[in-house]
Amino acid sequence: MGPTASGKTALAIELRKQLPVELISLDSALIYRQMDIGTAKPSAEELAVAPHRLLDIRDPAEAYSAAEFRRDALAEMADIVQAGRIPLLVGGTMLYFKALLEGLSPLPSADPEVRQQIEQTAREKGWEALHRQLCEIDTVAGSRIRPNDSQRLSRALEVFFISGKTLTELTKTSGEALPYDVYQFAIAPASRELLHQRIALRFEQMLASGFEAESRALFARGDLHTDMPSIRCVGYRQMWSYLSGEIDYDEMVYRGICATRQLAKRQMTWLRGWENVHWLDSDKPQLARDKVLQVLSAKHG
Repeated sequence: MGPTASGKTALAIELRKQLPVELISLDSALIYRQMDIGTAKPSAEELAVAPHRLLDIRDPAEAYSAAEFRRDALAEMADIVQAGRIPLLVGGTMLYFKALLEGLSPLPSADPEVRQQIEQTAREKGWEALHRQLCEIDTVAGSRIRPNDSQRLSRALEVFFISGKTLTELTKTSGEALPYDVYQFAIAPASRELLHQRIALRFEQMLASGFEAESRALFARGDLHTDMPSIRCVGYRQMWSYLSGEIDYDEMVYRGICATRQLAKRQMTWLRGWENVHWLDSDKPQLARDKVLQVLSAKHG
């Protein structure tokens, strides 16, 4: 685990050279096809050395839930274990790790009629009004979900209207725990300043590698918009504003780097409260690799 731009992929590839592991991606952006540069997807050369499962499994117009991820990851893990190898999960989508480790609560299935009613109310009164309604129903979810996050806001209200229970109530009841021994490692730079430098450098490298052209090709499709999870990914949302003529190029770069920093801050907040995690230093990759090997050998000789 680790914040964006912390060196997770590089470490995972190094570990594959030392251990009988197969990599599974835990990244909600890497699931999308045609979104390679802006998501910092492993290169063709990296994937040749260390193939990743759960990459390129959805079109950018499609959604993918934590429940779907858990189902797919468990199937991949079982397949890897059956082949006598070890699943190595790598990524920064902390919700996916949480869903995998703790299971998911039994939430009601989507109801198209209820969802349609919510969308109708949003058209008439606006999402701000629906957000106020959610805050009255479920203060915890209301404080966590932003008023402009229409997808999650709609789902939280839908859950309440279908079940009569709030999203917060239902998510307290977790589902089935993970049926494996788990070793958890988090990699991050020693300081926030170093992480910020890595983030800015990587964003500039993405732009130099053709991120704008990649985004233009997606923009030209005409069926994608910023309410979709794919286009809400950090970098793509800011690029969308630039391609729509809302902001200029320099503002896009500035906002893209700021949004990536905010993502890293959220990831670090999750990780600081995480239990049973071994911390690794991004700027000492050899030591990080050695520490993982040391922890595993101490457990298994």
